[in-house]
Amino acid sequence: MARPTQARLNLDALRHNVKLAQSLAPQSRLMAVVKANAYGHGALAMASALEPYSDAMAVACIEEALELRESGIKAPLLLLEGPFEPAELAVAAANNFWLMIDNERQLKWLEQARLTAALHCWLKIDTGMHRLGFAPQRCAELFHHLSNMPQHRGSPVLCTHFASADEVDPRGTEQQLACFASACAGLKAERSAANSPGLLAWPQSHYEWVRPGYMLWGNSPFGSRSQVNADQLRPVMTLESAIISLRDVPSGSAVGYGGSWVAQRPSRIATVAIGYGDGYPRNAMNGTPVLVKGQRAALAGRVSMDMITVDVSDIDAVNIGDPVTLWGEGLPIAEVAEHAATIGYELLTRMPLRTPRVVTGSSTTGAPNN
Repeated sequence: MARPTQARLNLDALRHNVKLAQSLAPQSRLMAVVKANAYGHGALAMASALEPYSDAMAVACIEEALELRESGIKAPLLLLEGPFEPAELAVAAANNFWLMIDNERQLKWLEQARLTAALHCWLKIDTGMHRLGFAPQRCAELFHHLSNMPQHRGSPVLCTHFASADEVDPRGTEQQLACFASACAGLKAERSAANSPGLLAWPQSHYEWVRPGYMLWGNSPFGSRSQVNADQLRPVMTLESAIISLRDVPSGSAVGYGGSWVAQRPSRIATVAIGYGDGYPRNAMNGTPVLVKGQRAALAGRVSMDMITVDVSDIDAVNIGDPVTLWGEGLPIAEVAEHAATIGYELLTRMPLRTPRVVTGSSTTGAPNN
């Protein structure tokens, strides 16, 4: 019998989430962000399911784009970090990859390129993130320069990225929106600002293009904080395993490496076949919630490479083989992430290939897809 650990991926949930994204910005074109192996879900399977609903897709780098193109994805693919060397421009031109231009070096490479086909570029404007992008005062100059460059096709899309659209305090995002509006004023340009939190909570940021990523996987960028549109999302990934051992321990007994959890009463301890080697966070604290047979239980002891131990004392009739949900349907990944002092983005993108991805939903066979 196979080890029971798996990441179950629900394509029906994915389609629900992308349709929600479309409904929130019906006048905008949608660019699905599938970087980092589609946030750990499996780039090809997720991009294939998203392609009919997307006007374009975005990845981090040319290696990710080539993997999708060579696997049959035909949609335009934007390289969010732009080219890392001049040779990538010819590859981009041959494969209909769009480029993000965010610094002088990339701009110089484009000016000097000898291409078989002109490229379509997005121009990144730094409105306050202070990570990538040109100063907003240069927006008009660079827009006209790119528009008239023979190596460039059409006019560039003007783009910026929010630093804190998922935070309670709105002032930072309001300042960025004002800065972006001022930079773009008077230009007949398509614009893009809305990432997942922008799409969900900032309708004034939708512009001509929206770029949802994290929300497509059914997880709220606002963490455990309630937000009306985010509450409609459905998790795509449910991380599952099963109980492989049970034991009763007396009060005062320590469990796991280092004895970090000590029974305060006679306790029933379940060992579950999942650990940090499977993507479950080692720094998850005692008390981190899991679902055993759909009922809440709590992590008891340190996470091992291949196993965790869970206090199931308050759940009736627990048996070896009973199913355990680590996050997903019934248990938001944001809640688990908070107990591990991190965010759901990290938990998803760090999922190793060791954990099989099993695709479910309409038009699937349930076959593993790593």
